[in-house]
Amino acid sequence: MANLKEIRKRITSVKSTQKITRAMKMVAGARLNKAQVRITSMRPYAVEIDSVLRRVVDSAQQAQVESGDGGGELEHPLLAQRPEKNILVVVITSDRGLCGSFNSSINKAVERYWHEQEDADKTVQLGLIGRKGRDYFRRRNAPVFQVFDSVWDNLSVETAGELAQQLVKPFLAGEADSIYLVYNEFKSAMTQTVTFHPLFPLQASISEIESSDVAAVTEYMFEPDRTALLDRLVPMYVEITILRALYESVASELGARMTAMDAATKNATEMIAELTLKYNRVRQAAITTEILEIIGGAEALNA
Repeated sequence: MANLKEIRKRITSVKSTQKITRAMKMVAGARLNKAQVRITSMRPYAVEIDSVLRRVVDSAQQAQVESGDGGGELEHPLLAQRPEKNILVVVITSDRGLCGSFNSSINKAVERYWHEQEDADKTVQLGLIGRKGRDYFRRRNAPVFQVFDSVWDNLSVETAGELAQQLVKPFLAGEADSIYLVYNEFKSAMTQTVTFHPLFPLQASISEIESSDVAAVTEYMFEPDRTALLDRLVPMYVEITILRALYESVASELGARMTAMDAATKNATEMIAELTLKYNRVRQAAITTEILEIIGGAEALNA
């Protein structure tokens, strides 16, 4: 049985850990509130850009069908759909741990997808954002296209723009037939959903919008013309899509960390209670033993 000194040492250690987990929970909670505000303000803007781009593309395709030109396919390099043989998957994880299954859920989902596509004779390469994803896939000798190390150092619109430029290049060069963003979409502090979002070709990306969400294209007139509008809309769409994925990931990480630290704090409380009870029992047993020894000694003297 452990002695009193050892139990006291364990209680002190658990209490010290509990202070850390409680502080981390509070910090994550405060940062999560700000992240939620950021997501809430961004989502309507992102949805509207999706909708506008869908209207322009549908309108252009309808005009081409009516004119009998091009079979309804809009000619834009980022809208071009090719047979999907080479796939680039951009995996968004965090730099830090202590956030439950936040990183492992993404890594396992991507690893499963990678092997499924290889079994289908497709080539998959990974673009890695975040140290946790980088380390995980390097250990598994995954085919890494590029590691984006500095994304979390200064997350901003400019960062998303630079990342967009880097991701456009392999698609236009034909190195990737399709590009996916994989991240945790924020639902609540306790719920995050692993999401595979098609980024390129844009035709596949905007096709995710429900047709009921897009108004009839015949009600719109475009100035100066659809092509000029697309040239402005497409970079905005790509940038905002990437930025939204990054913001969703940040909020999901904070929510997962807050939940994990809350659970750790509660577990520490239970452990302290159990150790305290054990301490009292050992102490009581020691006192009882000492009393019995005193009584036994007194009886021996009186004998």
